[in-house]
Amino acid sequence: MKMLLDVNFPHEPFNTLVKEGKIEDVMSRILEEIKPENSYFIEQHGKRNAVLILDIDHASKIPSYAEPFFLIFNADCRFRIAMTAEDLSSSGLNQLGKKWL
Repeated sequence: MKMLLDVNFPHEPFNTLVKEGKIEDVMSRILEEIKPENSYFIEQHGKRNAVLILDIDHASKIPSYAEPFFLIFNADCRFRIAMTAEDLSSSGLNQLGKKWL
């Protein structure tokens, strides 16, 4: 199942890792471990954010994706289930609409 992981990084300890020249190594280690399909780094509400696209086969995997960000950065992580266009077309929306109207 596709999931979006939205990571909100507080300024610290991220700033310290940048100043110490360690951020690239730390982030590379995390991304190599969790292997997102794609990752985007953005600004959101004046803070650093990452949006990672993951393919999760079981809910028990969620901690392995979130813990590096919790433990290293004290980050906030939000998971959102995502559907592809193919998922949406096979979801049965037409039948659900008829059932509940």
